[in-house]
Parts: sequence; C-alpha cells; structure tokens
Amino acid sequence: MRRTALAALCLATAATAGLTGCLSGQDKADDKPGTSNASQSAEPKDPFAGLTGGEIADRAVKATTGASSLRMKGDVADDESGGTIQIDMALNKQGECAGTMSMGGQGKADLIKTGDTVYMKYDEAFLRAQSEGESKSDTDAAVALLAGKWAKMAAKGQDAKDIASFCDLDSVLGGAEDVNSDATRRQTTTVDGTPAIMLHEKDGKDRYTLYVATEGKPYLLRIDSRTANDPGTLTFSDYDKPVPAQKPTGEILDLDALGG
Repeated sequence: MRRTALAALCLATAATAGLTGCLSGQDKADDKPGTSNASQSAEPKDPFAGLTGGEIADRAVKATTGASSLRMKGDVADDESGGTIQIDMALNKQGECAGTMSMGGQGKADLIKTGDTVYMKYDEAFLRAQSEGESKSDTDAAVALLAGKWAKMAAKGQDAKDIASFCDLDSVLGGAEDVNSDATRRQTTTVDGTPAIMLHEKDGKDRYTLYVATEGKPYLLRIDSRTANDPGTLTFSDYDKPVPAQKPTGEILDLDALGG
C-alpha cells in the first residue's frame, strides 16, 4: 500500500505546516481583546496580562513542543490528492502512535506504531478509494487480502518509513520552534471545556485563529485555518498522557513477508 504511506507523509507535512504557518502572521500585535459572540470565560486573573498576542503564541509553541505526547484531531489538506485527510491520532516523542485516518471521508484506516513495527487496518471503502487507477482485479485482490484485517510492516521499510516518521512527535512539530509571531489578542472562550484565549493571525490572504489554554501550561488547544489550500480545524488534547499503542491481538498479516 505505497499510496497509503505517501499519504501519511503528506499528512505529516500538512500537520507541521498547520502549526508553523499559522504562527507567522503579518499583523501588528494588539493587547486589546476583541469582541465576538463566542462564549466568554470568567477569569479572576489574566495569566497573560501585559503580553502581546505574539508573546502568547511564542509561549504556546514552547509549551506544545515541550510536551512528551499529545492527541491531534481534525482535518488537514492532502497535497497529493488535493483533498482532505481526517485524523484522530495520539503520538509521542518515543515514536509511538495510535489512531485513525480517513482520506476525503472515504473509508477509514486504523494505525498503530509501537517498537519497530507499524500496524494498519483498512476498511473496504478506504482500500477502494486509494486504489483509484488500479485494475478491478488488483483492487478486488487487495480488498480480499487486507480489508478488516490487521497488517504489519517493519517501521524502517520502504512503505512504512514515512508513516513511522509521522508517528514521531519531534518530527511532526520539529519546524514549530523559534517562531516570531505577530498574533493579535482576542476574547477568552473555552475549547472542550478548557478556558482559552483566542489569537488571530493573517499571512497574505490566509487567516488563522489559535486557541491557547489559560489554565495550567499554555498549550495550543485548537487551530482554525481559513486558507485557499488548507481550510480546516485541528484540535490538540491529552497532553503528556500515555499513547495507547499496543500490538493488536489476533492474526496479523506480515506485508513484508508477502512482498509489500
């Protein structure tokens, strides 16, 4: 399933760009909160008092890249297909991950990486969508072999190395450090019940909204991207929690032994 591996590489690139690109806006920083119809959170003390939006964004990047693990959920652009990848993935700095991905809403693939092995399970809709351009006989054979079954590949193998790279949190967030942000402050709100402050940024015609936690560490909680090439939302949660990356039970197909 080489196309699946390549899609994972696009996913890693898009996820990284979503975190770094949205932190390179051209606005002048603004200390004054804006107004909107979003729910306001009552905070007895502003943890970011006196800080510009850019300084808050810098703190969020430092806290987020310093986490040992996190969960990403949402939509990212797939440059290869021009469509959208939906992800829900927990990953850590030990290179472990566990979660699901879907290409343009067409089916689902489960992904686990633990140790030196990548495990994947595809449903029929995913396999057929990713086999576009292949002959019907080849597609039917792939479905018969793989649909609904766990398969494994060596993480350092040709078809799995891009997926394995995505599972490494250091690789995914590697380009997010040393950001010089000119974000503008907006109102406080909540993200899944967590108090947050909104930051707005723009880069040319592209627009971004960042949500940064105002309680505990200033983790990045959400990015709303309004761009021509990468519209969508990514949420970040489960910081520093264990990644549920366990080897699947039952029969597992060895794709390396089958010749990939």
